[in-house]
Order: sequence, then structure tokens, then C-alpha cells
Amino acid sequence: MPEMIPIGWFHTIVAIIAIIAGVISLKNNVLISLEQVSGKVFLIFTMLAAGTALMIFQRGAFGPGHMLAIMTFVAIFIGGVAEKTTIFKKYSPYLQAAAYSGIFLFHMIPAITDGLMRLPAGDPIVKEITDPLLQGFYGLFLLSYVVTLLMQWRWIKNRAAN
Repeated sequence: MPEMIPIGWFHTIVAIIAIIAGVISLKNNVLISLEQVSGKVFLIFTMLAAGTALMIFQRGAFGPGHMLAIMTFVAIFIGGVAEKTTIFKKYSPYLQAAAYSGIFLFHMIPAITDGLMRLPAGDPIVKEITDPLLQGFYGLFLLSYVVTLLMQWRWIKNRAAN
């Protein structure tokens, strides 16, 4: 794995800030929203992380991390439209939850991949992207996303019923 470059360090720091703000937002509010300070911080720092991800080409070409960055921008756009307009009608909060919470998945996949392929320095835990340990983490992150989303959707449904 190539050595970390300055933009890589910046990318990592803003992504960590975004994840912390997102966790706070979910813990305090169930849903991430632009109406919350923590939600704004999550989305702004996520955009910074996605933007810097598009500038990192240490493997020489467009790769999965770049695709996740583009998917992140799409999710932020869809979540923002769902939150701020009535275009999706009664499904807006459900789509908002799916889009904004999905961004966590987009954060965690490259975070675990990069971490396990870099650490410990000189003898990383994982040497190949196809390593079963990485695949297990990907599955766990996907399962966590689905469970979180189902819980959010149930909360939205109960809120609408009251």
C-alpha cells in the first residue's frame, strides 16, 4: 500500500469528523437532517471527504473509492431533495433516511479496507481486497445499514401515525 500523502491525511481527518457527527446525529435524533448542527457537520464533512477522495489516485486510476465518492454525492443530493421538497410526497422521510444513512456504508467500506491494508505498518492484516476478513466486514456493515434503516423507517411510520 502506498504511503499516505497530505491530501490522504486531510481526507481521513474530515471523514472521521463526519462519522462522529453522523453518529451523534443518529443517537440524538434517529434521523440525520440538515436542521441539526450535527447533521450539517456530517453532510458538509462528508462532502469534503468525498471531494478529496476524488483527488487521490495513488493506484494510478479511477477505482472503487472514487465510485463510492460519486455515490456519496448522489446520496447527499437525493437526501437533500427528499428532506427539503415534497417531490417524493409521503415517502420523502423514508428516502431521506435511506440516503443519509447509506452514506455511513460509503464511509465504512473504504475506511476498513484502507485501515486493514495499511496497518500494522510493514505487515498489514489484509493484503488483498478479496480477503475473507474484509468481505466479512462488508457484510457486517451492510447488515448494520439494513437494520438501522428498518428501525428508522419504523420510527418514521410510528411518528406519522401519531
